[in-house]
Amino acid sequence: MLKILFMGTPDFAQESLKSIYDAGFEIIGVVTNPDKPKGRGMKLAYSPVKEYALEKNLKIYQPIKIKNNTEFLDEIKTLALDVICVVAYGKILPKEILEIPKLGCINVHGSLLPKYRGAAPIQWAVINGEKVTGVTTMYMDIGMDTGDMILKEEVSIGEDETTGELWDKLSEVGAKLLVKTLKQIEDGTATRIPQGEDFSMAPMLNKEMSKINWNSQSAQEIKNLVRGLNPIMGTYSYLNGKKIKFWKVNTLPLENTNAENGTVIKSDSKEGLFIKAKDGIIQVLEIQGENAKKMCIQDFLRGNEIKEGTVLK
Repeated sequence: MLKILFMGTPDFAQESLKSIYDAGFEIIGVVTNPDKPKGRGMKLAYSPVKEYALEKNLKIYQPIKIKNNTEFLDEIKTLALDVICVVAYGKILPKEILEIPKLGCINVHGSLLPKYRGAAPIQWAVINGEKVTGVTTMYMDIGMDTGDMILKEEVSIGEDETTGELWDKLSEVGAKLLVKTLKQIEDGTATRIPQGEDFSMAPMLNKEMSKINWNSQSAQEIKNLVRGLNPIMGTYSYLNGKKIKFWKVNTLPLENTNAENGTVIKSDSKEGLFIKAKDGIIQVLEIQGENAKKMCIQDFLRGNEIKEGTVLK
């Protein structure tokens, strides 16, 4: 049985850890990010991976850094590892760690490589309006998601699917694919498929990109942005000087109107909120006012008047 060190942090990684544990692989240890303050009380919160590791009494490592960390490196070297499994760990592994396991370091990546290498493949697939994405398992090297591929599985993206919904779906697919990959490595049938030079990147998200530009973005681009940043940060615009977030929207054909982009075409507590975009109409379905909770548009409009003709900035 393979001796495995698992490295991961969020719920996406927890699903993979659970699957390889249930499959009976020998998990020598679990590496996850340090606990972080969370909530109003700023109490230290465990990562989902740590929570599961504690539940199963697995050895836990939480180094603040892994690069130039001699103490951590020396301890890992003593484990006689066959494989290191990395799933959304959150840190780049240095060459010294990649060289430790006998059979290599394996990564579960949330895209169909070589498309969407980088930190946010799931989010960018939604933002860019992709219809299909998937999961790839690969051997890790010193590049950013450049290693040889092992297995892939395609997953369709629904027209209204959010990053959060796709994240959950891909975490389950990735977990099963990791088990299948490890079994192939164990019996010596795992393949190595080079990625080639035709690739695209999925860089880290930033808060600036969450602002809607009513003049330059099409209605579909706005909808994709809303889907892609849900539930991470949401997209926003300014209404009468106050930030307003959009969590769920739909697109409708453009009506005959000379209104400038970003203008409220219709606002009704029964029918909803409709805003002119560059080439269509944005129908708002879920919204969040400044310093308020997110809610369906009908509930929001019952307590917050938005006048027709108002222009969002």
